[in-house]
Amino acid sequence: MSRIVAICGVKNSGKTTLVSKLIRHLSGEGVKVAVIKHDGHDFACDIPGTDTYEFSANGAYGVACYSGNRMFVHRAGSGENFEQMTSMFPEADIILAEGLKDSTLPKIEVVREEVSRRAVSNPEGRFLIATDCPQYFPHERTAALDDINFIISEVKKRTGLSVV
Repeated sequence: MSRIVAICGVKNSGKTTLVSKLIRHLSGEGVKVAVIKHDGHDFACDIPGTDTYEFSANGAYGVACYSGNRMFVHRAGSGENFEQMTSMFPEADIILAEGLKDSTLPKIEVVREEVSRRAVSNPEGRFLIATDCPQYFPHERTAALDDINFIISEVKKRTGLSVV
């Protein structure tokens, strides 16, 4: 069984909200959760005004900062892929991937009527649509956007996580 579940959907559909709820609930049960966010565009991940931001802004291709409690690594990419990113979290019980709608990974698509009324993800791997408009998906397994307990039970079934 895969320990990875992708949460995908169109922009502003509620992916981050759902991922955050899953993190809170699963980590509250003692599950070690890691998250990998895929961004189809370039992005900045350091905070202006910090030393690490200054190092990057001044041309460092890579910057790392660590303490006894956490680490941060920011470096220019060299063609890394999702599989390489997952290897950074060997101790995780589950990895939630935000994005990757075209993948064949096990996935939940978020569809909010205000934003979209159709699924856009690769149906291969899609096991659930979290939505406020289930009437548009008569042949798919759906869950209400706010039914986090049902969504978590489906994630646990898919990944083999034990039910607490």
